[in-house]
Formats: sequence, structure tokens, C-alpha cells
Amino acid sequence: MSSDFPTAIRWEKGELWLLDQTRLPHSVNYEKQESAQQLFDSIHALKVRGAPAIGIAAAYGLCVVMAQHRHLAFAEFQRELITQADFINSSRPTAVNLQWALERLKSIAATFTEPDTAKLLARLVSEAEAIHDEDKALCKGIGEQALALITDDCGIMTHCNAGALATGGIGTATAPMYLAHANGQKFRVFSNETRPLLQGSRLTSWELHCAGIDVTLLTDNMAAQTMASGAIDMVIVGTDRVVANGDVANKIGTLGVAILARHYNIPFYVACPSSTVDLQTANGSLIPIEQRNGDEVRGFGGQKATIDEIKTINPAFDVTPAELVSGIITEKGIVSAPYNENLKALFAH
Repeated sequence: MSSDFPTAIRWEKGELWLLDQTRLPHSVNYEKQESAQQLFDSIHALKVRGAPAIGIAAAYGLCVVMAQHRHLAFAEFQRELITQADFINSSRPTAVNLQWALERLKSIAATFTEPDTAKLLARLVSEAEAIHDEDKALCKGIGEQALALITDDCGIMTHCNAGALATGGIGTATAPMYLAHANGQKFRVFSNETRPLLQGSRLTSWELHCAGIDVTLLTDNMAAQTMASGAIDMVIVGTDRVVANGDVANKIGTLGVAILARHYNIPFYVACPSSTVDLQTANGSLIPIEQRNGDEVRGFGGQKATIDEIKTINPAFDVTPAELVSGIITEKGIVSAPYNENLKALFAH
């Protein structure tokens, strides 16, 4: 990954700047986040997206918002923090990192022993920065754990964007790709475009191309034929939530890719940091699935593809059952079935 490649999040002297990913790859534009409502809108509109990046942005954003309330008495400050955190958390329901990051800050505020608003605010900023730094290390750890999976001349399929643009580091699904590329390995990546918002074409294919990795863009309905041709040796995707039994929620279309991979006997891996593991949710049927505006389906690239009266459904995510997952790649190792036992053993603490 080139050092001049744009990062999803910039934290500069107490200011939060988010890369507007809805305008990529043709325009690189950062927006300063100045209110809870603006941050809510940025997350909901996918200006910042990817479970780890959303969590980081939310943590920093809560600090920006609470800095505007530093004049409050300590107890009032604590109550306001809960109100603002809960509002930000309501922006997207499926990615667990959003709630996870905000709960970390809420817990610090609730247990802070010195009734000094300024000191608490400084502690919150320190925690947000720690969340960011931790994610960079988690991404690198995921890459190191999965590096051996990538062999010379192999073909890798991925879906949506689980790259540097979705995290604070080198990505989750892309992390082993970046490390293998740095080691001089030759391999090919096939990026599904990921309708309706084209994260695979606008983000993943562009990101990997900028890094010098051999990437080929596919429309989503080309996945089966590409697998049938023998070009794909494994699939690696990211995830927005892994639950206790090993079911995973990821961008809509992932389930279809997993079913195809099983049909063609291709390993299907899911990459995620420990912050995305949700052992409190028993199975995938309990994961809330975000439903988005139908206009995203009625159009393509800013152009209408049908008339406004046509009904649509637009779930942002689907759930891939654990039995279709060959392994869950984490910074602590690659978890295999039985997931309900092995995830608990690795992450129960």
C-alpha cells in the first residue's frame, strides 16, 4: 500500500476528517465532521463504511461532539455522552463495531473516578486513538495469519470492500494480499463489483490497482462462470458481524458467492478483527439487517435504470451460514468449525 494512498479517516489536532467514499475513485474529498447529525449522515450515506472504519469514526466523532459540551457539569456531561452515543449508534444497525466502539467510550465515562469534565474528555480522546491504533495492528495480524493461504499464481475472489478504505490499517480480507504482494508473490484478485453501490468496482479494484496488485473486475453475475472456469482457488471476504455459531453478516451478495464456492469446492474464508466477533448474538437469524432506500436499486452510477414506480427491496447485508465458511481469519489465528466452541475458546474473554 502506497503511503500516499488516501486513508478513510484523518484525526488532526482534535478534528475528524472523513474521506467521502461515495465520490471515489474519481474524486478524493475529505469532509470535516462537526456535529452528531453530520456524523450520523456520513455513516448512513456510506461516506465512511466498513465495520472497523465505522467504529473508529464513531469513537472520534463522539469526542468531537462532546468537546462542544465541555462546559457542562460532570454528571450532565456523562448523561449527554450517552444521549449522543446512542444517536450515533442508530445510524446503521448491522455492523457490530459501531456499537462496540461507542460502548468502550460510554464505559470509560461511566467509571471515570475523577469528576473533571476536561480530564474525562482527554481520556475519551485517548481511547478513540487507541481504538484506531489497535485496528492497524489487528489488520496486520490478520494478514500475517492468512499469508500462507496465498500461493504463487493462485486466483482469489473477493466481494465488496474489506480493504484499507474500510479499516484503519491495510484491511481485513485484503491484508494477506498486501503482505503477499510486498513479499513478491504473484497472484490474481477477482473483485465482484457489488451492486447496488459498487464498492467492489469503485473501491476494491481501484485500491488494489493503486497498490500494483493484479486485479480483474467482475460484474456480480459473472462469479459463477469465473469459478467454473477454474480461475478461482479461494474466496476471501470481510464481514460486519460474526456471531457465536459462526454465521457471518457481510455485504449483500456474499451469501450467493459462498453457495457458489461450496458448489465448486472452493474454500470460502471470512476475515475479521476480534472487534467484529459478537458472542452475545447466538446465530445469524438474530442479526439486524439494514434496509436501504430503493432508489439505490432503481439507478446505476447516478442514472435511473427503471421508473420510480417499480417496487424494490434493498437489504444492505445478507447472512452466510457457518456451514459454508471454511475458516474465519482473525488476528489470533484461523478459526475452523465447530465455530460455537472455537470462537468462544478464542474470544470469550
